[in-house]
Amino acid sequence: MSPHRLDLYVEAERGSLYPCPECGKACPAHDFADKTWRHLNFFQHHCYLHARVSRTKCPEHGVKRIEVPWARPGSDFTLLFEQAAMSLVKEMPVLAVSRQLEISDKRLWRIVHHYVGRMLGELDLSNVATVGVDETASRRGQRYVTVFLDMQRKQEPVIFAVPGHGKDTIKAFSAFLAAHGGDPDNVVEVVCDMSQAFLSGVTAHLPKADVTVDWFHIVQTFTKRLDEVRKKERREQGHPKSLRWALLKSLGNENLTPKQLAALQELVADQSATSDAWVIKEKLRWIQKAPTPRAARWRITNYLKVMKAAVSEKPLLKPMGKALATLERHTDAVVRRWISGLTNARLEGMNGLFQAARSRARGYRNEANFIAMIYLIGSPVGRLFDQAKST
Repeated sequence: MSPHRLDLYVEAERGSLYPCPECGKACPAHDFADKTWRHLNFFQHHCYLHARVSRTKCPEHGVKRIEVPWARPGSDFTLLFEQAAMSLVKEMPVLAVSRQLEISDKRLWRIVHHYVGRMLGELDLSNVATVGVDETASRRGQRYVTVFLDMQRKQEPVIFAVPGHGKDTIKAFSAFLAAHGGDPDNVVEVVCDMSQAFLSGVTAHLPKADVTVDWFHIVQTFTKRLDEVRKKERREQGHPKSLRWALLKSLGNENLTPKQLAALQELVADQSATSDAWVIKEKLRWIQKAPTPRAARWRITNYLKVMKAAVSEKPLLKPMGKALATLERHTDAVVRRWISGLTNARLEGMNGLFQAARSRARGYRNEANFIAMIYLIGSPVGRLFDQAKST
């Protein structure tokens, strides 16, 4: 035993017979190859397992390399080491785990991908009927990952994640669903944003599904247009420094800082274009509180009538006009939210999942690593791995 290293050797008696990997018949060895696997540490020492692994000579299947019971084929680590690594990855950033185990993050990611892929193969999606779709930037720039949720699952809602966004992601989900016991024709509702690419994808690949536009994306659209108005007006006249973040909140919000409250009060008093845009966005709350689908449709109709008239009077409010047009175009899908009873809480909660995945996958080199972490912490994959580990 050298410092910080323990080497263990496994040997078989000369003349031993080995099971053919294909049929299990006891066969003589054809030849041997020396193999080494990293095992769990022995106290503070790295532990390595060594063995001469034979190839059997089967009368029926020819020469085949046998499998050892302590490691999976092609791996340089024992099963126990990999299980320990995966348990740590579920709780810590990958880079931190790689440093603790003293292996490269590339080798650790290979372990993660193997087990995530293996557990994905065991997913049963036969009961999926309502699906939520959301996207997040995988890193800076126009690179996205689209995530699909089973809206009926209270925990572990993620059932599919894929690089990109738009129609092709819906096609990929439909194929994945069919490959895991589900039926695209059984999906009756899809909760998503108002992207035309998503909507056309649902029509083409989930033909029996109705689209429900979640309220989170309605507010997000109006907030984005409000910020455009603020930026345009800021070029013409100054704004309080705290205004940008204050605009995301209502006047009665308890989380407003004194500076943000003062900025909002000043904004409302000066009746600027930004003030009008903020009021247009805030009045969405009136629609959101509608008690029935009929009331929601009535409120949307009257809201659009009043706000479109207000927007037409000020050129700077043109971005808000676009937001109003978007709401009008998707009124039926918005009202369906009151019919189905599906809320946007699950989709809003996805932001926390995305943030956790980025933190755990800190230093991830590509979308595949980011997606693997989303599966591990947001889907049944983590639980399936724990169940497999205990058997």
